[in-house]
Amino acid sequence: MPAEEPVDRRWPRSVYGVGDEPDPRFTFANERTFLAWIRTGLAFLTAGVALTTIAGLLPGRELLAHVAAAVLVVCGVLSGVVALARWARNEKALRLQRPLPSSPALLLLTGTLVLVAVIAVVVLV
Repeated sequence: MPAEEPVDRRWPRSVYGVGDEPDPRFTFANERTFLAWIRTGLAFLTAGVALTTIAGLLPGRELLAHVAAAVLVVCGVLSGVVALARWARNEKALRLQRPLPSSPALLLLTGTLVLVAVIAVVVLV
């Protein structure tokens, strides 16, 4: 009796169901990049919560502080979403032996962070 093929139960099938297994080093590097994005998102969320907490200490500038905090929290959530999307696109490209795709999210998040930094300077001055 021939041996049964192992069933691949990895998710998402749209990623793992195509191409060939890449070198594990590349897959691990892709996972580390995903985790770096998640850490960045957590840092954004933490900064937003911290800014909300100290907003009461900034008389007359509470609204601006809350706006900056909301932007930071949104960036944190966006970082998590981007992390998963980038991981999936990169893993699929590795499996299909294609070039890794670029992401406009890098520019968007960087620009937003600069904007929040400018707001922080205005709030603190």
